[in-house]
Amino acid sequence: MKVHSLFLFLFFVSIGFLHAQQPAQHTFTLGHSDFLLNGKPFQIISGEMHYTRIPRAAWRSRMEMAKAMGLNTISTYVFWNEQEPEPGHFDFTGNRDIAAFVRMAQQEGLWVIIRPSPYICAEWEFGGYPYWLQNIPGLVVRSREAHYMQAYQTYIKAVGQQLAPLQINHGGNILMVQVENEYGSYSNDTTYLGMNRDLFRKAGFDGILYTCDPANVIQKGNLPGLLAAVNGLDDPHKAKQLIRSVNNGKGPYFISEWYPGWFDWWGAPHHTVGAEASATRLDSVLAAGISINMYMFHGGTTRGFMNGANYKDGTPYEPEISSYDYDAPLDEAGNPTKKYYLFRSVIQKYLPKGETLPPVPASKKAIATSWVRFIAAEDLMDALPSPITSRSPLTFEQLHQAYGFVLYHTMLDGGMKGILKINQLRDYALLFINGKKIGTLDRRLGQDSMEVTLPQGKVRLDILVENLGRINFGPYLLHNHKGITHQVLFQGKKLTTWKMYRLPFSSEPTVSANDKLLITGQPVLRKGVLMLSKVGDTYLDMHDWGKGCVWVNGHNLGRYWSVGPQQTVYVPVEWLHKGANRIEVLELNKPEQTRLRGIDHPILNKLQ
Repeated sequence: MKVHSLFLFLFFVSIGFLHAQQPAQHTFTLGHSDFLLNGKPFQIISGEMHYTRIPRAAWRSRMEMAKAMGLNTISTYVFWNEQEPEPGHFDFTGNRDIAAFVRMAQQEGLWVIIRPSPYICAEWEFGGYPYWLQNIPGLVVRSREAHYMQAYQTYIKAVGQQLAPLQINHGGNILMVQVENEYGSYSNDTTYLGMNRDLFRKAGFDGILYTCDPANVIQKGNLPGLLAAVNGLDDPHKAKQLIRSVNNGKGPYFISEWYPGWFDWWGAPHHTVGAEASATRLDSVLAAGISINMYMFHGGTTRGFMNGANYKDGTPYEPEISSYDYDAPLDEAGNPTKKYYLFRSVIQKYLPKGETLPPVPASKKAIATSWVRFIAAEDLMDALPSPITSRSPLTFEQLHQAYGFVLYHTMLDGGMKGILKINQLRDYALLFINGKKIGTLDRRLGQDSMEVTLPQGKVRLDILVENLGRINFGPYLLHNHKGITHQVLFQGKKLTTWKMYRLPFSSEPTVSANDKLLITGQPVLRKGVLMLSKVGDTYLDMHDWGKGCVWVNGHNLGRYWSVGPQQTVYVPVEWLHKGANRIEVLELNKPEQTRLRGIDHPILNKLQ
């Protein structure tokens, strides 16, 4: 009997333990005018933050900051070109582990809104699309075209395997999932939107689906039967009226993108949005019982080569900067701003009875560093891989290269003077004659040609082309090839017989030469050591440098460019350690520059 009783006791204890380990079961539904969490009205107070723009080791600290400001939800896009960088090759590891991001939010008591669209805009390369879609003949993004829908289905199925089990109706914390993204700004094909919905359902997203669009196109972008949300409209009366007009006279009311900040692009002034005015507008929205998602709560950094660009007829090409600080409540390094505290004071007024906000975590202190000690340098032209040859220049896509640089090389007869023209340059080129730099061409400035004088004899022409970011919004999504996309002309005649050297820099460069003061006028790779006796966030001061990108301990931190407005590159403390830290710099325009150090503040508002 004693053994039997002990067995029953242990059995019931184990059942109780297992029950305690199960996440609480919740319901989330649409009421006539409110969202209903467990049958009771629930106001979503959400902030956007992207897992890819934050070091994984910092995800939790950013979430703690979100809770302390009063957010009950966070929202994120899912980035197709990060999750499937090459056809059929899916990566949900490291900083791409979206499921881990969602589960961590649940541990922190936060709900999540997921936006796997697959088009995201987001000031992100190609609006989130992988470059290789352009290599599929006939494929047309954001359309019913069969090749696109097949690739889309494969992607969303893989995302569903990661995230569908984490929906609230399966015991997780995902409240809603967004279908497409501001589609009304692009077209109005409800059949296409219906196909989107069906793909999401087949992928396992069986909870609440919604669409989001700016106010002036919400009728075009909504699919009947799905919740319609509005972007960029923070007048409570107008927002409710508009949403009712689309949702059959009902709510719930959701402002799915509210902009308390804005993004920047190279060569244009830094953008800010007033903190006090933003707090007043937030107050009016919350007082009206409207749910809201602020874009962005925390922007972070667009590292590597993943920034997008804007372009439309009659305007310049505008590649976005690496900093995605966004003038957001939480700055690029994850510290609270004046805007953060003003928003916190507003949100406190609308907390459910009996709830209080946790204290705000302490801000991190940034550090100034000693000078980087450069120990080696190498001409980029001396670090070339084997070439690919072709009669005509090939695009990045034809070379099966997503990002970075391509060096185009050909020989021509000298002793002549004339106009050298690159038809449809995408996007920035350095030109060299017999190894000597003769100038640059910049798509931002509408430059595609220059007058050159060729010396006598056979002449070597090298053109180093940088992909500055594929367009992320508008009709030119369909015209996003990179490199030399047509032909090169000299004196009106097409140049042929090209060698192309792929330089994607998909990992940190290896600098093998030992001449640390190497200065030849060509782009240079420099290797250095940053010694630290203590660690902290820092900002590499690049304002005396020209143009390029920088790696720290193997992490590509993004681009720098003297044109501004960004003059510093943020280095997160999570990627530094005491002692020697590896630094590599690719400098295109000022190869003589050798002085570099970290400072304790960002410079995001200086044009040169």
